[in-house]
Amino acid sequence: MSKKYYITTPIYYVNDVPHIGHAYTTIAADIMARYQRLKGNDVFFLTGTDEHGQKIENTAAENGETPIELADRVVVRFQELWKVLNISNSDFIRTTEARHKTTVNELYKQILDKGDIYLGEYEGWYNVREESFITETQLEEINKLPEDKRPRIDKIKEQSYFFKLSEYQDKLLEFYKENPDFISPKNRLNEVVSFVEGGLRDLSISRTTFSWGIPVPDNPEHVLYVWFDALTNYLTACGYPENIAEYENTWPADLHLVGKDILRFHTVYWPAFLMAAGLPLPKKVFAHGWWTVEGEKMSKSLGNVVDPYQVAEQYGVDVFRYFLMREIPFGQDGDYSNGSLINRINGELANGLGNLVSRSLGMIEKYFDGKIPEASDFLEIDKEIEKNALLTAEKVEKEIENIEYSKALTSIWGFIGDVNKYVDDMQPWTLSKNGETERLSTVLWVLAESIRVINILINPFMPETSELISEKINPENNDSETVNFNDSKKWGIVKHGTTINKGENLFNRIQ
Repeated sequence: MSKKYYITTPIYYVNDVPHIGHAYTTIAADIMARYQRLKGNDVFFLTGTDEHGQKIENTAAENGETPIELADRVVVRFQELWKVLNISNSDFIRTTEARHKTTVNELYKQILDKGDIYLGEYEGWYNVREESFITETQLEEINKLPEDKRPRIDKIKEQSYFFKLSEYQDKLLEFYKENPDFISPKNRLNEVVSFVEGGLRDLSISRTTFSWGIPVPDNPEHVLYVWFDALTNYLTACGYPENIAEYENTWPADLHLVGKDILRFHTVYWPAFLMAAGLPLPKKVFAHGWWTVEGEKMSKSLGNVVDPYQVAEQYGVDVFRYFLMREIPFGQDGDYSNGSLINRINGELANGLGNLVSRSLGMIEKYFDGKIPEASDFLEIDKEIEKNALLTAEKVEKEIENIEYSKALTSIWGFIGDVNKYVDDMQPWTLSKNGETERLSTVLWVLAESIRVINILINPFMPETSELISEKINPENNDSETVNFNDSKKWGIVKHGTTINKGENLFNRIQ
């Protein structure tokens, strides 16, 4: 059994329908999953929904439905959107599933047996929106916000089970020091280290003031804190504790992709729970930034929440995927605007990639009856394209590995620009007019080979477009299952005599 590459998104709350933030994280994870498959790895890609907690219970009550009715209704929106956005997840987990309850109970028992859980009393402030306990300082900051922007804060006093988080302060700091790549980007690592150095208090991990959650083993008057429950999903999906062979082959996760707002839960609480249970820690947690819309924070009251369904339907799924990853360096905050999206479509997609594929294949159809010609006698300018292609592939490989998606797309489109310039410099139409058939043949072969390389490089980002290009440059044998990323780092694979099919344009310009 080969070792899997295990990648996760956070699990998403079902108190609301999916928006651009959910789409952003999930597309980003899908790109890495597709890339790893192209590298020949056995990928396990997990996403899902977080269906317990006070927030879900409250939203359901407001809607006049039960929490499970709310969850069953909203979960379908996530599952359908992932199909629309071409998400290639291996599993979809719901925290209301029986398999998950089994794993949560086992993790709780392991930590209890270690002596790291005790019964006490909690008194303090609870942020219902974030499902997290907050300090007096955080409360002061919240109270400075305009009244309509403040989350609901409850003062609670109740009996609670506590996890001895304070005992893991030094162990966590030592772990961060020994594993400097555990948290990315770098500025997020500094934030977490600073938080932990500021001192950790024991963490309340059960509640009695609401009932929608997994009951505490042996004391069903308590339900487990939603974050103890939610984080455990990553273990549930790999079969822990019932399928140990599958668990050992899959865990630890290679990459948890999260939004920066839930970084602390994934890099402080989660590693501490795992340390207490004696289980291995994930290899990497990467926190990305947030999106604003036309310079404004997204909010229902402003009516500016971007609906991924709508954008994908209006502009195309691959266009949406491309824009989200191209527009901002992954990890930083970014702004979504229709103007920027249309500029990318008209410039980089239609004029860049679309134009290159269309005119290259159009000339092969026109001058060589739709068959890729044979190359001979490469000139320096042809060799320069080969060199750039191989350098680009090496560069893109490193950039994807480092989750620098915007950089990877910049590199690919830089090469697309080089190849478009090569067409303008070579002027195949003039070569044809002058009867320079041999030279024309070589130039068009170079273009076909360049498109083959580009097609592999864009595959994780734009799978549908990649499929379309495969159908154009090799309609008789375009099995995407046989594509391997390493073939982008080779030159000379495209076979002369292969029939092409120019077909429709890849992208249409938008007025």
